[in-house]
Amino acid sequence: MSELFAQLRILVVDDEPSIRTAIVATLETAGSMVVAVSSGSGAREACRRSGFDVAIVDVRIGDENGIDLLAALLAEAPWMKVVVVTGFASIDLAVSAIQRGAFNFLPKPFTPEQLRVIVGEAGRQRQIEQKLSDLPEAEHCVDFTSDDPSMKGVVELAREVAGTDTKVLLRGETGTGKGELAKAIHHWSKRAARSFSVISCPSLSAELLESELFGHVKGAFTNAIRDNPGRIAATDGGTIFLDEIGELPIHLQPKLLRFIQDREYERVGDHMTRKADVRIIAATNSPLEEAVKGGRFREDLLYRLNVIELHIPSLRSRPGDAVKLAESLLPYFGRVLNRPNLTLSPQAVMAIRNHAWPGNIRELRNVIERAVILARGSVIGPDALRLNQTGEAVAAQVGVGSHVSMEKIEEHHIRGVLATTSSLEEAAAILGMDSVTLWRRRKKYQID
Repeated sequence: MSELFAQLRILVVDDEPSIRTAIVATLETAGSMVVAVSSGSGAREACRRSGFDVAIVDVRIGDENGIDLLAALLAEAPWMKVVVVTGFASIDLAVSAIQRGAFNFLPKPFTPEQLRVIVGEAGRQRQIEQKLSDLPEAEHCVDFTSDDPSMKGVVELAREVAGTDTKVLLRGETGTGKGELAKAIHHWSKRAARSFSVISCPSLSAELLESELFGHVKGAFTNAIRDNPGRIAATDGGTIFLDEIGELPIHLQPKLLRFIQDREYERVGDHMTRKADVRIIAATNSPLEEAVKGGRFREDLLYRLNVIELHIPSLRSRPGDAVKLAESLLPYFGRVLNRPNLTLSPQAVMAIRNHAWPGNIRELRNVIERAVILARGSVIGPDALRLNQTGEAVAAQVGVGSHVSMEKIEEHHIRGVLATTSSLEEAAAILGMDSVTLWRRRKKYQID
């Protein structure tokens, strides 16, 4: 119970000083971080500035109605569990509060134990929702056990920094598992019970990316028909993973830098300064130092993000890990696709070990998923892997004079260049196209 309360952020809204003091004392003694206010305006202000898991709201706050305050608080923090407290208990009032979004209802007078029980229930529900939102991600989590010395060093350092709030920059080729390692760092950290959010910087326009990260208020731009609290507010206390940080628009970089330094930000269209406690982990497959020289990335932001750098080696440089990863993915896809108890034949294991894996872990995952679907019987042979139809082998087979479309040739040529270059800029230069055009081709051909 004490561990649960230590992870909760609680807002108390009551106009009676003695009641506020008693509630705060009970919850702080249990280990929670508690903010107490005496008015609806104070509650809205506190909720704008910081994220809370649970709110204890008196039904009568001076001349204000605490139930009417529910909508405003839940608009700021839709995930928050609100417990309505009143000395005028009635079934009708309880139903009204719950219909408007309250988690539960607590009549006065109540004992410290009753308060702890109902807040504990609210906190557990909040944690369950967080874990459920992370469940699809967690099930895909890569097994990072490795016999490769370079990979073992990366994982050991990742485990060490997980216990801190140090900024981490993950580097490596596309598909090496940077997102999975970021997720693992979160799960190894003291923030594990909180949310883990992923934002892919190239996948959204600059306007939508700013709104997704920082939030916006209704009317801030076209189609902003309601308030959006943003990922920072929703992930308060947890971790945000910024994938392909090198693609972050230059005008957003000062805002991210300010948040990293001061933990302060504003929603789009709003002048209210808010605070949040969020750990930032970033990743890139391109040399940010070149982007700094080219004026596309701020040097001070790079220094802030690159406190600890972890470089994930490619899968082709550690063939033994390819087999281990394949064997760890097999039970997962067996469950998902209702094909349990599958095994790899010795020939399939050899094929996996000998393949170059230009697409790294992402390619391996796709190969195993397809093999589970195509397998005949309980043993997966090399034919089900179809490695001769993926990666470098396909690129070698499809070329000038092949009886395939120009689009197919372009797709495999782009895949081959991306697999053998260290940055998008280098690949774009070889292909004779600008980086925006290359990004569009990647999206068209679903090249991660």
